[in-house]
Amino acid sequence: MSRPLWFVDILKKNFKNRFQIADLTRKSNFFRKLIDSLLFEGDDIIYLPKDSVVKSNGNGHHPIKIDIHEPIQPEENLVLPTQVVKHFINQANYLWIMNSCICRDSNQCKHYPIELGCIFLGKAVEGINPQLGRRVTREEALQHLQRCREAGLVQMVGRNKIDTVWMGVQPGDHLLTICNCCSCCCLYRVLPNLHTTISKKISRMPGVEVYVTDSCVVCGACTQGVCFANAIHLENGRAVISDDCRGCGLCVEVCPEHAIKLEVNAQDSLQKTIERLNRIVDVT
Repeated sequence: MSRPLWFVDILKKNFKNRFQIADLTRKSNFFRKLIDSLLFEGDDIIYLPKDSVVKSNGNGHHPIKIDIHEPIQPEENLVLPTQVVKHFINQANYLWIMNSCICRDSNQCKHYPIELGCIFLGKAVEGINPQLGRRVTREEALQHLQRCREAGLVQMVGRNKIDTVWMGVQPGDHLLTICNCCSCCCLYRVLPNLHTTISKKISRMPGVEVYVTDSCVVCGACTQGVCFANAIHLENGRAVISDDCRGCGLCVEVCPEHAIKLEVNAQDSLQKTIERLNRIVDVT
């Protein structure tokens, strides 16, 4: 049964408590199992880097490096992460756009458009409360995707049980979530607070590598609330990126020295991502 608006309003008012709830998964084995079962069971969510920070020669052996200020020239083997979401939008028979982002709305975000909400694909969208959004065409979904990218938002795509719970829709294997996230308000700012058995279900795109070059001057810009996973810090005279990195590429954008690079190393990274999601969600 779709959730009424009063239920959604309660969630928004309690959004500020998400970090405390996530902390409990690290402190209590019982609570970890409970939260995992209720909100994350069967999940596989993938961060997609922005197209503007990625370039690859596609052979899987000698990736080409690019920083955010370099123009991207069209090339046959260019790996563009948005191709993943465009693939599913073009395959889907059921497409839905939310009227707003529940995370930014809950936080009353001052930096990014609140009205740019999630895109949902799959038959389960038929159960979403029509007061929260609307069915759309493929063309409308692709246009919405482009507006989100132009606004500087980062896409996450995958099966996300939380969405089936808060919207009251089923089945979960017929709902693909495409989140349009900002680093200041996204629910998954709680990644560092979650137990690793849960947080590992939110991962980077296959083949993505982010690293710091010798051009780093230790200015600290990349550590100022940019990273979703708090995966970058200063150590021994340079920025260091840990294995917690989800490969969103936001640190590449903010580095004033262009010292952080993002590469796609696998020729078939797009296909691997699509096949991985196809195994758990049917959007047709």
